[in-house]
Amino acid sequence: MFGTLMLVLGPWLGFRLLGVLGVGRFTTWRASAANGLAVMLAFTGAAHFAPASVTVMPSHADLVAMVPPLLPFPDLLVYATGVLELLGALGLVVASTRSAAGICLAVLFVLMFPANVYAAVENVPLNGDPATPLWFRIPEQILFIGIALWGAGAAALRPRRPVARTRRSAESGSR
Repeated sequence: MFGTLMLVLGPWLGFRLLGVLGVGRFTTWRASAANGLAVMLAFTGAAHFAPASVTVMPSHADLVAMVPPLLPFPDLLVYATGVLELLGALGLVVASTRSAAGICLAVLFVLMFPANVYAAVENVPLNGDPATPLWFRIPEQILFIGIALWGAGAAALRPRRPVARTRRSAESGSR
C-alpha cells in the first residue's frame, strides 16, 4: 500500500539531500519533487509492460484487470497509459518541458483515477497484494496531482507577491 508513495518520497528527499550537498539540479524542493515523481513514474510506467513472471511489481495483466469494464480495449489502454507515464517522467526530468509535463500528468492522474476506484471497489489484487483501499488511494492520488503541478512549477503553494514598481521603472515603461 505504501510502496508507490515511498517511490516518490524517498527519491524526493534523496534528491533534495543531493541539492544540499551542492548538486545544482536539486537545489530546490520543487525540482527535487519533480524528479522524485519522475522516479515513481519510471517504475509505474514500466509495470504497464511487465510480464506476469515479474514479481517485484504489478504486471501488465494486473493493470488490465484494473480497467473498468465499460472502457474499450483495456489492453491497449494500459499500454497507452504506460507510454504516457514514461513520457511524463522524461518530461519532468527535462527542465524546459517540466511545466507542460506536470500539467499533462495531473490530467492523466485524474483520468486514470476511475481505474483505481474500480480496483478498490472490486478488490482487484496487484501482484498478489490486496487492492489499495480508497481511504488511502484518494489522498495519495491528490498528492500525486499536487506534486505534478507544484513540482513542475504549474501551481504555487502560496500566491506570488506583485513586484513593486519604482518610480523610475514606471517612467521608463511609459516611454
